[in-house]
Amino acid sequence: MKDCVFYVKSNKKIAKNVFEAVLSGDTGEIKNPGQFVNVKLEGLFLRRPISVCDVKDGKLTLVYKTVGKGTEQMSEMKKGDTIDVLTGLGNGYDTGVSGDRPLLIGGGVGVPPLYYLAKKLISEGKTVSVVLGFNTEDEIFYRKKFEKLGCRVTVATADGSYGVKGFVTDALPDDYSYFYCCGPMPMLKAVYGKTRSSGQFSFEERMGCGFGACMGCSMRTVSGSKRVCKDGPVFKKEEILW
Repeated sequence: MKDCVFYVKSNKKIAKNVFEAVLSGDTGEIKNPGQFVNVKLEGLFLRRPISVCDVKDGKLTLVYKTVGKGTEQMSEMKKGDTIDVLTGLGNGYDTGVSGDRPLLIGGGVGVPPLYYLAKKLISEGKTVSVVLGFNTEDEIFYRKKFEKLGCRVTVATADGSYGVKGFVTDALPDDYSYFYCCGPMPMLKAVYGKTRSSGQFSFEERMGCGFGACMGCSMRTVSGSKRVCKDGPVFKKEEILW
């Protein structure tokens, strides 16, 4: 964990209410896909946790949705602005257990951490399939980026305006060795019940501190209560209690 000042290189809207910010700074503490950062914003007491979308050549990419004061403030960042970022938080995904045909399942703003994960899995010589779920076509983002990496991509929209009509569970393929998932809680529960292999889930929780001090993001597991920010946000399928 490290507190750093980052410089805004770019910050642009990429879908309905969704923005992509590219920051430059010290990314050395970010070791695994699935980790997150905590962003400090002027006038707001609590930092905002944002998943790491990509890390490359000292640049950190964050994709976020405007849902409140914090993310609205982030959407107004301009090139050259500085921002205080706590990096290297959370455990991240374990790619060593994926087998040769991993499946990535993302819903809405649960999609971004899967991009960095896909890059790592492909660098390890694995064949990656991706299922992305959104409400409508105008919310879709990163489909082409996953395809450019070489992933086989399927998109589901709840209203049927693009791709498969329905949810990610309506678009799951049969041929996968392992799965990785990130998205809202109802989606995670549905994926848990529909998938046939082992896998890993990344949970989205409201966090007070981001590093395990406040116990505000605790969840139940087979081995007792665990903190999403410190012990997670990634948990194995077998340890989760709903």
